[in-house]
Amino acid sequence: MSLDVRAPTLAPSGGPPDRRPTARSPSVPVRFLTVAAPASLALALGLWGIRRQNTMWGDEAVTYRLAQREPTQLWETVQQVDLVHALYYVVMHVVFDLFGAGLLSLRLPSVLAMAAAAGGVGLLGLRLAGPRAGVAAGLVFALLPQVQKYAQEGRSYAMVCALIAWATYVLVVNLVRRDRWRWTVYGFVMLLACLLHEFAVLALGAHGATLIVSRPPKAVLRAWSVTAAVVVAGLLPLVIVSTGQSEQVSWISGPVRPYPLLVAVVIGLACTRAPLRSEGSVRLAALAVPLLVLPGALLLVVSLVRPLFVDRYVLFSDIGIALLLGACLECVHRLPRYSWTVYAALVAALIALVPLSSSLRTPHSRGNDATAIAAAVHMEGRPGDGLIYLSGQQRMLTAAYPDDTRFLVDIALARDPVTSSTLAGVEHPASEIAARMKNFDRIVVVRAGGAHASVDPREEAKEDTLRRHFREDRASEVNGARVAVYIRN
Repeated sequence: MSLDVRAPTLAPSGGPPDRRPTARSPSVPVRFLTVAAPASLALALGLWGIRRQNTMWGDEAVTYRLAQREPTQLWETVQQVDLVHALYYVVMHVVFDLFGAGLLSLRLPSVLAMAAAAGGVGLLGLRLAGPRAGVAAGLVFALLPQVQKYAQEGRSYAMVCALIAWATYVLVVNLVRRDRWRWTVYGFVMLLACLLHEFAVLALGAHGATLIVSRPPKAVLRAWSVTAAVVVAGLLPLVIVSTGQSEQVSWISGPVRPYPLLVAVVIGLACTRAPLRSEGSVRLAALAVPLLVLPGALLLVVSLVRPLFVDRYVLFSDIGIALLLGACLECVHRLPRYSWTVYAALVAALIALVPLSSSLRTPHSRGNDATAIAAAVHMEGRPGDGLIYLSGQQRMLTAAYPDDTRFLVDIALARDPVTSSTLAGVEHPASEIAARMKNFDRIVVVRAGGAHASVDPREEAKEDTLRRHFREDRASEVNGARVAVYIRN
């Protein structure tokens, strides 16, 4: 059976698609292999070290605590903070209700989502460049370090990636089979991705660029434009309300980890210089390059005015580099003179990935370790000691492990996170915090790594009282924080 598969092409006149058979359609086993091989690899990599030595980092701790709140409490919370992740917290609340709250139930949805994304990338590659390119693209996607990293995080990015991969596949199919229900599916999947994370809308812009370059019939452009407008309209209320919660991204002072994406862009553009096979109505490069370049570029441009770029916000751009690399590998397969050198380089790259992949499954692979921070507080504190967070927003770092702080007195806390419908609770006024601190002989202080001087009067009162009335007795450094014991002078 020939594996050279071509989809129907659009007529040059812009009329109905050309239904003349150009090659045999892919068989069911070929389609199954193209989806199953990448999905299986992504699933295996996702399950490998999924507990990360039984540790949890700060963002996951937020998911862990919020997803356990009752629906009414969760709704009241997201009206004040973190509305952009509200749908994800609802999904995780259902998961916790069904399977219980734990590290496996926290991360397994992301593992399954990334496996679905890898299968979608494989099917995209099959549609655009044939079975070999599809399998290669899906396997490359599963092996990408960023994909491996976020496949094991209790956050929404893997789900967004999966939805965009499959929405992109539906878009490609729509260019040939223009049924109204398929546009409905495309719009629904894209809207769901955008509601999980607002920046998924950047993929919509990449899809638009692909259509402009591909020059499909006007009917296709009209259908996509209407669908895109509906998606944007559905997202607009969330954007308007969440704009009032912009303090949630105030920690971004500049582009966060842009270099992996920039390297991927350079490699992807280099791949376009090869004679890549493209089949059907959309060239592979016309789809992959905008998806790889545009979302990150747009976010970087916006960051010139207000810093918003974080690499995981555009994780779905990895779909583009995976498609280009997969097609490039298929191209090498057709050039046996050079294949041995490229395959040797591929083996070397796989060997080099082993230590990197292993390091991604350690607690130090994340910005902080909430488990270690809570354990350090437990070890340094004595029953009845005071507890101070610098800043108060860092209270969420120990919230996932309340037993470690149960016998300490959270001096500044006036209302706990649940009753106040917040992430970190509500603190007393500055003067009251200072007065309460003076009632303790020992205070355990949690200072987040990279924390800078705050203009909040409450934080200034904490610092001033510690400086004037206490001295540091000892301290321990953990991933993401410094836990110190202060003794009254």
